Amino acid sequence: MPTHDPYPLPTGALLDRFLDALAVLRPVAVWAHGSLAGGDYQEGRSDLDLIAVLPAPVGLGTVRRTVALHRRLRSDPLAAKLHCSYLAPDTLTDPARPHLTWAYNVTRRPVTPVTRRELHAFGRVLHGASPAELLPPVPARQLTDFVVRDQRDYWRPAVNRARLWRQDIWVDLGLLTLARATATLRDGRLISKREALDLLPDLGAPGDVVEDITRRRYGPPAPPSTPEWTARRAELTRGYLGPAIDKLVAGYR
Repeated sequence: MPTHDPYPLPTGALLDRFLDALAVLRPVAVWAHGSLAGGDYQEGRSDLDLIAVLPAPVGLGTVRRTVALHRRLRSDPLAAKLHCSYLAPDTLTDPARPHLTWAYNVTRRPVTPVTRRELHAFGRVLHGASPAELLPPVPARQLTDFVVRDQRDYWRPAVNRARLWRQDIWVDLGLLTLARATATLRDGRLISKREALDLLPDLGAPGDVVEDITRRRYGPPAPPSTPEWTARRAELTRGYLGPAIDKLVAGYR
């Protein structure tokens, strides 16, 4: 069945092509999560985050067919943003277990408690069974423990790697992930990136950086940032983010 009704036509057409190509693997279910399911999708800017549940364990032959499938889609302008993790019924339950994932290339990633909670809360079924039929629920403690570990063990060490913060993606996700983690730890909510941007000023984030993220993500296309602003933005972001993460983690303890 075509999936493009709720989405802009280029996005929907790519999803239809993907589902048609995936049919050879006989998926039990295909789900959208992230902004594609949560109502914050920005075509050409947002990723297309997908989960496919296959009927059997993922062997080498399946890996080869999956890689070939994604490579055949590369002619589509949005294909680089289509990411999909491939699960099997016997590997669904462990949120720490890495799964075959296509994200620009083949890799292995876990389907985290945050993604699992998203799927239960607002995941969109593109094919087959629903998340509630296949995925165990995510206990509140499991979700909050993961969010704290992610801030403490991934994002906090990354703040010390100065070169990373000259890239748009690190600035954007570093601040947005902090705001989303704060909302989850405060009241158990999962919020969108748009909502996270609105929350950041209340958390004391640098106003110029928040405006920069908002303009690039939601405003009309703009020229690339100047080297001077890129360096200043990195300094502001790192100066804010390190202490903010420390405070968040300490408060949770």
